[in-house]
Amino acid sequence: MRYYAATIQTNFPAPKSRKEIGHRCQSMCQMIEQTVLGYEPFFDVRLFVLPEFGHQVPIYSEAKDIHDKLAIEIPNKHTVKYHDLCKKYEIFIQTASFLEKDKKYPGHVFNTTLLIGPEGILSKYRKVNTWIPWEVHTSPVDLDDYDQPLFPVVDTEIGKIGVAICYDWLFPECIREIASQGAEIINRVSAYMDPWGSTSPMEWWSLVNRTRALENMVYVVAANQGASFKNYPPFSWPGGSMIVDFDGRILASAGENSGEKIVVAPIDLSAIRQEKKRRQGHDTLAHYRKNAYTYHHQKRLETDSDIPTINTLKTRIENAKKK
Repeated sequence: MRYYAATIQTNFPAPKSRKEIGHRCQSMCQMIEQTVLGYEPFFDVRLFVLPEFGHQVPIYSEAKDIHDKLAIEIPNKHTVKYHDLCKKYEIFIQTASFLEKDKKYPGHVFNTTLLIGPEGILSKYRKVNTWIPWEVHTSPVDLDDYDQPLFPVVDTEIGKIGVAICYDWLFPECIREIASQGAEIINRVSAYMDPWGSTSPMEWWSLVNRTRALENMVYVVAANQGASFKNYPPFSWPGGSMIVDFDGRILASAGENSGEKIVVAPIDLSAIRQEKKRRQGHDTLAHYRKNAYTYHHQKRLETDSDIPTINTLKTRIENAKKK
């Protein structure tokens, strides 16, 4: 009922084509394997969380270019490598995000992470709250015929696990939806840049991670991109990957350190389950008065299923402000 989780930061040059994904995948697999073996005399590292854009970064401003030059279908030969590691060491991997294409949705690109365990792919999460207006990935919620779970939670031998990607975490409803399904651990796959990352004085990264953990009584395992400006322009990526417990305590953190970094900390399932069972105070899920709030009942802004562009996203923002 007690094991360790690890967050892994990366600092790869931005790939220009999908042919470069294999090297990045192999490097992350090596970091995972070295972590498992390096800490084996001390404790078992069972859960690994990798950062957003660890395989590809959207260096092209049009969805068509991303789709044609970088995006790949899932599953693929890279997910097989992760699965092989999971089977070999009985571990679970929340993959770095893939820029994904899907024949069911021609031309669309999704920002996607997988939870993979010894049995194979356990869940697929496609980023719901894309970082508009600069991300021209498609949010699955905007597709009228989308019929897969938006916020999957998986019951595993190491706990009930959910995930959300980067900007999703600035929407409390998103993480609350995952927690409401019984999640005990919520992974954050992220590429959070300066000045909003782990760098003073804003430190949105740690502020949001800690707040979402305590308000939902979950562990947060958050991996942030550690790439330099040279590798992932036009931003620098401050890292700061961390693991936070269900009371908002930072158990381990990379601090204001970018570049490659591995951070480990314990996940105590017995403790969180006991607290969820006994606690009466500060249990905001149990105290929630849904009838007090009306904003989430409003009809959402009308959208279509067209492939997003920077201009259409800007128009959407303006229409939402008028509403």
